[in-house]
Amino acid sequence: MALDLSDDLRTFFTERHLATLTTLRADGTPHVVPVGVTFDIDAGTARVITSGTSVKAGHVRAGAGTARVAVCQVDGRRWTTLEGVATLRDDEASVADAVARYAARYRQPRVNPARVVLEIAVDRVLGNV
Repeated sequence: MALDLSDDLRTFFTERHLATLTTLRADGTPHVVPVGVTFDIDAGTARVITSGTSVKAGHVRAGAGTARVAVCQVDGRRWTTLEGVATLRDDEASVADAVARYAARYRQPRVNPARVVLEIAVDRVLGNV
């Protein structure tokens, strides 16, 4: 899904900022954790790398293609929340692509043989950038 977003928002997602990822527990309560996120605006896809054994990965895995999530990036008065459905990918190509994107925005992540990527098909963007 191509998103028509401002140049300021595009720039905001090239700057080095951490974000929070909100997933939902089985009882519907939110689980919020800090993450690094990359956002391919043209594809409408945000990506978070994590260990396959993490709680957030478990929530997405349990959602089996229906796991709604939100990732929020804040810098002072500037903020953006990306909402959508997350899918867990563990294939080598998807993980390598996500790691390369993460390294370009933040730094090369440590080696993690259990790494997976949470791919978020963004369908709503909120914010003030």
